[in-house]
Amino acid sequence: MSANGGTRAIVAALAANIGIAITKFIAFLLTGSSSMLAESIHSVADSGNQGLLLIGGRRAKREATPEHPFGYGRERYIYAFIVSIVLFSLGGLFALYEAYHKWSHKEGITSWQWVPVTVLVLAIAMESYSFRTAIKESNQIRGNQSWVRFIRRAKAPELPVVLLEDFGALVGLVFALFGVGMTLITGNGRWDAAGTAMIGVLLVTIAITLAIETKSLLLGEGAEQHELGKIEQAVTGGPEVQRIIHMKTLYLGPEELMVAAKIAVSPCDSAEQLARGINAVEARIRAAVPIARVIYLEPDIYSAAVDRAGTGQAAHTAAPQSDAGTEPGEAAGRAGS
Repeated sequence: MSANGGTRAIVAALAANIGIAITKFIAFLLTGSSSMLAESIHSVADSGNQGLLLIGGRRAKREATPEHPFGYGRERYIYAFIVSIVLFSLGGLFALYEAYHKWSHKEGITSWQWVPVTVLVLAIAMESYSFRTAIKESNQIRGNQSWVRFIRRAKAPELPVVLLEDFGALVGLVFALFGVGMTLITGNGRWDAAGTAMIGVLLVTIAITLAIETKSLLLGEGAEQHELGKIEQAVTGGPEVQRIIHMKTLYLGPEELMVAAKIAVSPCDSAEQLARGINAVEARIRAAVPIARVIYLEPDIYSAAVDRAGTGQAAHTAAPQSDAGTEPGEAAGRAGS
């Protein structure tokens, strides 16, 4: 669901940005407006970014190999991180440089004065359509989360990236319209430079936000609290398991979760019975959380005494005891002699 929705949002944004970039470049060539140049480069960067997201989504579908036994799902995070770098450098820093340059050359817009305003209004209309598509696709998986939480907690990077890019593009167009409009009214090109600087600061801020959130995904995030609750209930929801001794989860990709747990199993008479019990637990986990595709369960015997001792272990097999009546140091000394 998230992959399909993300692809639709990316394609809509790519189509809009290619058309917008062409019209902005024409407007810049006719008027020499720095805001139009900054917005042109912004749209080119956005188009490249959407291309990178599509490439990342395609490469993430490759089958696992001996060198990468867990597959390539996290490649989508890598390409999303590259997007933040491109947005920061090609979009934000270029706009700030152009604003600095224009501030020193404060010529106004003397020809084709109607062109930049017309192009910006049309660009706002096209960008609004792209933003509407991203919002529509995001709402299908956002649930009751706020937009801030959705962007911060989403495991699929495409929708948050497109949302932030489209939002930044709309606000940037408003800044450009402000700079161009004030330049046309006053004849002072520094208003154009101010609009360009505002675009640069906006893009740098969005790029840093994307980099921070994507870095967290690259480092590895565990399951959400509601997913953990479902997994725990699935593990202990049958007669095979007495309790979870400890458990860890990790997203291998936006739609693939790894679950690793040490479980206290009920007494059984054979290894075959134990294996059937573990298989039943795995089936319940996958039914409760379908994206839990990689599951490792280690059976053990829970020890309340060891747990109370606070050794960090809670299983007999993980915490061998020294001989009765023998101090740990004496036992270690005899073992080494």
